[in-house]
Amino acid sequence: MIESRIVGKAAPVRFENVSKRFGRDVLAVDNINLNVEAGKLVTLLGPSGCGKTTTLRMIAGLEMASKGTILIGDRDVTTLPATDRDVSMVFQSYALFPHMSVLENVSYGLTFSGFSKIEARERALAGLDLVGLKGFDARLPSELSGGQQQRVAVARALVLEPQVLLFDEPLSNLDAKLRRQVREDIRAIQKDLGLTVVYVTHDQEEALAVSDEIVVMRNASIAQIGSPRALYEEPVDQFVADFIGEANILPCTIENVENGNATISIEDYSYVLPARGLASGPAKLAVRPSRLVIGSELGFKAQVEKATYVGVRMEYSLKANFGAMFAVQDDVDSPLEVGTEIVVGFHAKSAVLLPEA
Repeated sequence: MIESRIVGKAAPVRFENVSKRFGRDVLAVDNINLNVEAGKLVTLLGPSGCGKTTTLRMIAGLEMASKGTILIGDRDVTTLPATDRDVSMVFQSYALFPHMSVLENVSYGLTFSGFSKIEARERALAGLDLVGLKGFDARLPSELSGGQQQRVAVARALVLEPQVLLFDEPLSNLDAKLRRQVREDIRAIQKDLGLTVVYVTHDQEEALAVSDEIVVMRNASIAQIGSPRALYEEPVDQFVADFIGEANILPCTIENVENGNATISIEDYSYVLPARGLASGPAKLAVRPSRLVIGSELGFKAQVEKATYVGVRMEYSLKANFGAMFAVQDDVDSPLEVGTEIVVGFHAKSAVLLPEA
C-alpha cells in the first residue's frame, strides 16, 4: 500500500535568515525565519507580490536563495537543484499531459525514478484510490471535471512519496463549491497520511479552513505566524486584522491599564480587554462583524445605512459618529430597516487592541 510507505517519511522544513533578490532592485523575500513541523499543513498567506510563492519555490528548488540556509529534515538543501530535493509540487494549472490517460499522468514521474512498469502502475492505481478516483485510470484529462483534474495532480505528487508536498494556489481555477470540496479532500489526505505540506494561497477562508498554522506575509517579510484561531482572534496589527477575514477597525481611548488589562472607551461605552502592551491614550481596536451586538443594552449609538439579505444571514452597514462599521446577524426573519437608530456593543472577548505595526 502506498499509504503505509508515505506515513512516517514527512520531514520538517526550516528557513534560517533567508532572502531572495531578483537583480539589484527587487527584494522578493527579506531575511525570513520559518519552521514547518513534520506532519503539519502550513499555509503561506498574503497579497500578490508579498513573497509567498517565491518562498514556496525556494523550498522546491525552483528558485535559489540569495542568502541564508534552507533545511529539509537535517539536510541542507540551500544550493541543491529541484531534482535532488525530496519534494513534490502541485501547481494551480494542474499541468497534466492532455494526450495521456489519467494513469499515465500519475505514473509519469515514477517511470523516471527507477520503478518498473508493474510497480509504477500499482503505485499509480493506489494513488488514484487515495484521492477518490478509483476506476478513472483510463480516462483522458479532458474527460474530467476541474476538481477531478486537480485530484489527479495531487495523486501524481503523492505517489513519489515526498518528504514535503507543496501546493501553489491549487484551487484558484475551481468554482466556489468545488474549492470547498477539494480543499477538504486535500486536508483529509494530509491528516490521514501525516504529510508535511506547505500551501500557498491568497484566499483567507481557504487558509483558515485547511491550516495547522498560517504564515501571513507582507512586503517580502513575515507579519505574523500562528494558528487560524490565534490570527483571527489576536491579530498582531491592523494589516493582519484586515487581511484575515473582515474586521472593523475602530478608534478608541485607553482610559487606564491595570494588571495587563485596559479599560477603553468609545464615546460613552466602556469595555475591558487585554492591553497587549499598550499604555493610556488614543488607540485602535479590531472587532469582527459577527461580534458586534446590535441592540445591546450598553454600547454606542449608530444608524443602519444599508441592510442586505444574503440567505443565511443579514448584513448591515452601520454609521456611528466616529465612522462606518459592518455587522452581520443570523436573524433574517426580523431585519432592521434602513435608518433605524440602534445601540451597538461587543460580545464578550470579541474586541482586540491593535499594537502599532
